[in-house]
Amino acid sequence: MRISTSTIQQGALDAMLRQQAQLARTQNEVATGRRIQSPADDPPAAARLAVLERGLAESNRFGANADVATNRLQYEEQAIADATDTLQRMQELALQANNSLLDDDSRRMIGAELEALLQGLTDIANRQDASGEYLFSGYSTRTRPFERDAAGFSFRGDPGVRFVQIGPSQRIADGHSGEDVFVQVREGNGTFVTAARAANTGTGIVSAGALLDPAAWVRDDYTVSFTAPDTYEIRDSSSALVATGSYTAGAAISFNGVSLSIGGTPATGDVFEVNAAGTQTLFETAQSLVDAVNQGGAAPAGRAQFATRMGTLIEQLSTGIDHLSGIRAEIGSRISTIESSANAREQLAVETQKVISDLRDIDYAEAITRMNSQLVALQAAQQSYTRLSSLSLFNYL
Repeated sequence: MRISTSTIQQGALDAMLRQQAQLARTQNEVATGRRIQSPADDPPAAARLAVLERGLAESNRFGANADVATNRLQYEEQAIADATDTLQRMQELALQANNSLLDDDSRRMIGAELEALLQGLTDIANRQDASGEYLFSGYSTRTRPFERDAAGFSFRGDPGVRFVQIGPSQRIADGHSGEDVFVQVREGNGTFVTAARAANTGTGIVSAGALLDPAAWVRDDYTVSFTAPDTYEIRDSSSALVATGSYTAGAAISFNGVSLSIGGTPATGDVFEVNAAGTQTLFETAQSLVDAVNQGGAAPAGRAQFATRMGTLIEQLSTGIDHLSGIRAEIGSRISTIESSANAREQLAVETQKVISDLRDIDYAEAITRMNSQLVALQAAQQSYTRLSSLSLFNYL
């Protein structure tokens, strides 16, 4: 069979082009460090890579969400810490103001500082994060949550809580509503709150009391009425008699699992209330404290009323501090959960990156050896083609 010169040249040229293409592909692999340049290079591996990279991108988005949630929770934690410090300072001032030896000028100075602390507490409740969103407005993050007017304090935010996706099946709240933090605070000791009737004429001072037996407590409103300076009776909200007793100043008065004491000298007809605890905002507590300190008490009965009121407010501040401590513990738990999720996500990312590298990346030693071999083969083909292309029949004549 006769083979034309053009056929020989075309075949040699095609072979060199294939070698050049193989060399170029290998050089590109070495330059990029990747074995798969297009899905056609390895379709099964390319499909697996697409799934892994999509999962890695999703994990990165979860990580970004977690960072945003962490930052916001840290802002909230600082706000709660500042609010706690404010209440603790109020409690210190309340204890000072409750001293019967304090003069009016000193009490007015304490009242002025308490008013400043109340304004500071309002500012904390209206604090914003780095992006300008209010921390305690719930879903309405652009609405100032608390406003103060002649009628008192009002919550303008939303009671909801935003949840952030930090994992494929894991969401976490990025804060608390101001209603949960500053509004829904239990009164008194959390179970009941004591008070003295304004019409009392004696010098009796009732303590905040304590719950001794939760199982025996019957939630209701009770009155401790003095039928004589040395005897009392306790009735519930339906006027049913619960207990009676002889009064000894400072001695415990116990009924239905609770215990309280009354000091001083109550008068016949004096009434002290033991009411089931409801809720009271921290602002109402602080405002009541300011009002009580500024008002004081002059007559013996007035001083007794003042001491009772201050004792109740001091107890209420303790409840508020405990309430904020519980919120702060929740924040710490959420941050800890985010950190645990981040650690698991980072570990998974490392493992995913290793699988991606095994599928996509080249073995540099093998690739360079292959590239050198292909380069030598191409150079040899080029030299052979140069010699063959210059041969003709005349070389043999």
